[in-house]
This record gives sequence, C-alpha cells and structure tokens, in this order.
Amino acid sequence: MKALITGASSGIGLEIAKYLDGLGYETILVARNKEKLEELQKSLKNKSKVIVMDLMVLDNLKSLYVLVKNENIDILVNNAGFGIYGEFLKTEISREMEMVDLNVRSLQILMKLFLKDMKKRDSGYILNVSSSASFAPGPLMAGYYATKAYVRSLSEAVNYELVKNKSKVRVACLCPGPVDTNFNQVAGVHFSVKPLSASFVAKYAIDSMLKGKTVIVPGFKMKCARFFSKILPTKVVMNFIYKMQRKKGEE
Repeated sequence: MKALITGASSGIGLEIAKYLDGLGYETILVARNKEKLEELQKSLKNKSKVIVMDLMVLDNLKSLYVLVKNENIDILVNNAGFGIYGEFLKTEISREMEMVDLNVRSLQILMKLFLKDMKKRDSGYILNVSSSASFAPGPLMAGYYATKAYVRSLSEAVNYELVKNKSKVRVACLCPGPVDTNFNQVAGVHFSVKPLSASFVAKYAIDSMLKGKTVIVPGFKMKCARFFSKILPTKVVMNFIYKMQRKKGEE
C-alpha cells in the first residue's frame, strides 16, 4: 500500500504521513522543504520517498505524476495550501494568485491525473484538505475561503459521480477548523479559539475517509459551526466571521 502526501513537511500533512506509516503504508512525501522532509523520512518505519517540489509551478505537477505513475498510489492526500489575511483591496494580487494556483489549480490537476489511474484499477482514495472556511463566505480572508469552498464542492461532486458510476474509488474532503500548525503564521493571523492538534485531525481524517465519509469535520465545535452555517442567514454568518477574523488580526 502506498500513499502520496503533498505539503508533507509540516502540520496536517506531516501527521497524516506519520499515521499512514503506522498503518503500514509506504509514503511519498512532497513539499519544498528538503530538510524537513528528510527529517520526517528518518522517523518513519516503512519505506518512503522524498520529492522536493514547488507545486505552485504548474509544470511540476505533470513531472510529479510521471515520477510516481508506476507506483500505483492507493491514497493521494492533497494537503498543500496556504491562506492570506486582509481586506480584498489591500492584499497583493500576485500572492493571491499563488494561493489560487496552489489551493485550487494544483489540487485539481493532481486529483484528475491520479483519479484516472485509480478509476481504471477501481480502487483508491483521494483526500482533499479543505477547511471549515468552506462552509460560508469569509470577509477579511475572502480569497482563502473561496478556494476552500471550491475544493469542497469539487470533492463532493466528483465523489458523487464515482458513486453513480458504481466505482469503488472515493474522494473525501477534510474540513477542519483551527489546527495547531504554522498556518496562522503564514496567513498572518492568530486563532481566537483553542486549535485541535494536527495529530488528532490527521487520525480522524484518515479513519473517516477509510470508513467512506465524504465531508470530514473534526471536533464538536466545528460540527456545531457547520450546522449553524446551514440554518442561519448568510449575512448573519458573515458578520460573525468578520468580527472573528478582525479579532484574529488584532491579536
């Protein structure tokens, strides 16, 4: 059994790699930070491979696929991504487009490339890492919330197509709330609620995916938040998010 994990050098990606290794999977670890990937590799019990690659460079995506296409990947974890904090008119468009490329375009390209092979074999899982941000528009992180909504919508729709085609392949979408990773440092925010541990989220995500869950929401608080986002008017939800995000930026 083999799994490919993008964004494996830290946070959720790193913990997913560790958990899958504990389940007996060989892992292919992809990220830009060679030192951190090799450090992770040394900690794993099963065979693993390190691929240092910037997935914001779209030409690299086909290169990655070609490198591993004969490995018969059983699980693809699309985890690489980042967020940007700030009012839409004040954030840098170049950085926003990098975010869209990584969070959306790269994920969709890798998903399509590997899904074709899985469909032919009629086996495999794809776990796309989205966010609880996917459940509503997010003022002060508008672009990030939009990319994560795209990922969740894409994942649910493609998984439904697979079910209708009676395929055994499944696409799942992980939608965590705040997680104790370096995400907030990159995005320039501070969490206003206690984050979940990355190890808990990783285990919960993989276990839920293997049980056939499509949209995976770790933690009771985020399950409640998802419920209220469905029943409350969007304007009310956005007002709450705006105040929460503003508080994050001020801390």
